Amino acid sequence: MSVTRVESDPVVSRTTEFVERKGLGHPDTLCDGIAEAVSRALSQRYLEEFGRVLHHNTDSVQLVAGDTAPAFGGGEIREPPTLYLGGQATQRVGETAVPVADIAETAAREYMASNLELLPADRVEVVVDVSETSSDLEALFERDEHVNANDTSVGVGYAPFSETERIVRTLEPRVREESTAVGEDVKIMGIRSDGELHLTVAAAVIGRRVASIEAYLDVVKSIRELAEQHARDRTDLDVAVNVNTADDPDAGEVYLTETGLSAETADDGAVGRGNRNNGLITPHRPMSIEATAGKNPVSHVGKLYNLLATRTAEQVATELDADYAEISLCSEIGSPITKPLAADVVTTVDDTDAVTRLVRDEISRIEALTERVLAGEVDLF
Repeated sequence: MSVTRVESDPVVSRTTEFVERKGLGHPDTLCDGIAEAVSRALSQRYLEEFGRVLHHNTDSVQLVAGDTAPAFGGGEIREPPTLYLGGQATQRVGETAVPVADIAETAAREYMASNLELLPADRVEVVVDVSETSSDLEALFERDEHVNANDTSVGVGYAPFSETERIVRTLEPRVREESTAVGEDVKIMGIRSDGELHLTVAAAVIGRRVASIEAYLDVVKSIRELAEQHARDRTDLDVAVNVNTADDPDAGEVYLTETGLSAETADDGAVGRGNRNNGLITPHRPMSIEATAGKNPVSHVGKLYNLLATRTAEQVATELDADYAEISLCSEIGSPITKPLAADVVTTVDDTDAVTRLVRDEISRIEALTERVLAGEVDLF
């Protein structure tokens, strides 16, 4: 393990910082949520049937946009989106078959019904194409008493959030929750540059909840005021906010939707294209392109090491009072997940021995992280 000391959070010294969040109803985030719901449902079935989680990865989920005719006061859904569930899963143990396709479809529909208010889950076409798990990975999964990494991969995490990151991360849910005419699809881009914080908000307005273009513009104004106040309460920077910048009200072209989702007619989605496991997209930070959602929670380091690195960085920040902590963990396929091939730490903490002990302790408790993931206690996107 290497520990490198830095004087401060590297992003603070940058003149420019980009931070993005795709909200709960964004097509990419939807795919993440559905993939994880399927993984958890399969894991629960495996535990009930066989007493342990069997090998699976359900991180190949795609959403293809449908077609709607939104209108002020309410329009119609012409064709709902289509959801494709892919991946691999253990489908038979001895003489016992596991109804993987039924479990996956049920989990996907239940997730949509619980998280999307206006898209009828029963109208979405769900195509399930989950194949039998790889025999090589299944054998690796069960090789010995140790849980072995089923990939050679890198997981990364950092803490604490910068000021810009905190503002973007907390603003998105407020827009969804406090703007009753806005659906679940809210996306925010924050840019800190030259002493100003610029926020661009894309909010899918629900046609049936606004009666006219004037009412729509009132909604946009209220979102702008909410975002401005939210940011100004949390920063001394000058704040500028734009909302639904593609609108052309004079031409009657505005971000109006029937379901509060861009997936109803415009945007497709896929697992791994959206938020990292801390809920943000941060190009000025170290990031892994591994998707966390849908990967099995026992041995897939693409999931576990990203979560573990983020959790460990947060612990260094809180327990050792670090202004910055960045953790990178690299696995080697076939080796115990409690023994990374390499670990790299960058932090403002002087006491490298304390940092090393904390990181090793967190790695040794990775099985507890698996239990928390199975219980739905860990945010993944």
